[in-house]
Amino acid sequence: MAVKVLVVEDEVLLRMDIVDALEQRGFVVVEAENATRAIETLIQHPDVQVMFTDIDMPGGVDGVKLAAMVRDRWPPIKIVYTSGHRKAADLDLPLESQFFAKPYNPDRVAATLLALAAH
Repeated sequence: MAVKVLVVEDEVLLRMDIVDALEQRGFVVVEAENATRAIETLIQHPDVQVMFTDIDMPGGVDGVKLAAMVRDRWPPIKIVYTSGHRKAADLDLPLESQFFAKPYNPDRVAATLLALAAH
């Protein structure tokens, strides 16, 4: 069974690139451009196993706040963060989460998503 991933990224080209890379590696991918749309997508797709979210997004709810909302409502979903402006050491991320600085390697992201979904 393929792993279902929600990709949350406000930059269209970056989102298209990672969605394409993950789909080529056998993932089922749904996508959202912001936190509001991400919550709507999770309601429509309750079988999402992992969320890959940018931290720096417009609209008042960043990826860290989004992740907190997802953990409260859908605790089984594993979360992987990415940012081009912040470092993991600067963030108070949950223990089970992972962080990738941009630009990231799609192969490493895919391997991490698979490993998290397996647990």
